[in-house]
Amino acid sequence: MTPPSRRSRRNPATPWLFAAPGLGLLLIFLVLPFVLAFVLSFTDQRLIGNDDLGTDFVGLRNYRRLFDDDSFWAALRNNTLFVAVVAPLQSALALGLALLVNQPLKGSRIFRTIYFMPVATTMAVVAVIWSLLYSPDAGVINRLVNLLSLGQIGPQDWLRDPSLVMPAVMVLSIWQGVGFQMLVFLAGLQAIPTDLYEAARLDGATPRQLFTRITLPMLKNTSIFVVVTTTIYAFQLYTQVQIIASSGAAAPVDSFRTLVMFMVHEGFRNGKIGYASAISVVFFVLVLAISLLQRGLLREERVVT
Repeated sequence: MTPPSRRSRRNPATPWLFAAPGLGLLLIFLVLPFVLAFVLSFTDQRLIGNDDLGTDFVGLRNYRRLFDDDSFWAALRNNTLFVAVVAPLQSALALGLALLVNQPLKGSRIFRTIYFMPVATTMAVVAVIWSLLYSPDAGVINRLVNLLSLGQIGPQDWLRDPSLVMPAVMVLSIWQGVGFQMLVFLAGLQAIPTDLYEAARLDGATPRQLFTRITLPMLKNTSIFVVVTTTIYAFQLYTQVQIIASSGAAAPVDSFRTLVMFMVHEGFRNGKIGYASAISVVFFVLVLAISLLQRGLLREERVVT
């Protein structure tokens, strides 16, 4: 009698047992909060309950009010501008750094560590430090600009000027997050077979041709992942702008307020949980659309390859 195969002895419930802790955490901290937010978005729920007023079903009133709210559109505009600038610029800079630290040179590991150090630093700490660097009086940024412009550009009030506060936030955000994308690109570069480069060099390929004909095509999936994840993280912009707003030395809030900041302000400062829930649902739909875009692009890439 032949022994049963390993596949036949496998318990079909075993994979679910291993996945149960992760699925449970997703259910508790992701699915359940979204369902509650979706339900509350159709009510006038308040942060502090009132037995006399209670909680009433208001239908689509919160959503109609949201799309008529100028602050919402200002926050969405700031988020869109931030994403449109940070996502491609940070991805391109990360690719450049990855190409540099991937060179077989002594000390390359030290530079990898240096570039990654800001990622390991809490964003709250980074925002506070850069707020000091942006100081109009004794800030290092103004002194550097003055030095590079040979004194032609005077001190700028980076965080109070409505036209400069978002670019200032973009710079500190790119500086803090570029190290993570650099490591992702570095992993993609190291996965490219060296035989391809050697064969291309024997055929007389130039360094530019090596980059455009081998490196970029082989990094297509990695590039899609980096750009899309960077876009999602950019939409979640909150900590740095909140710290700038709390410092008291900031431009008008609509010039740098984001969707997450707007949602927190309405929910916890104004106590409008129902309205904040509507904002969170709209925000979730935006992030979900980006995730579906990533899935579609990756699926198309698999079909091509």
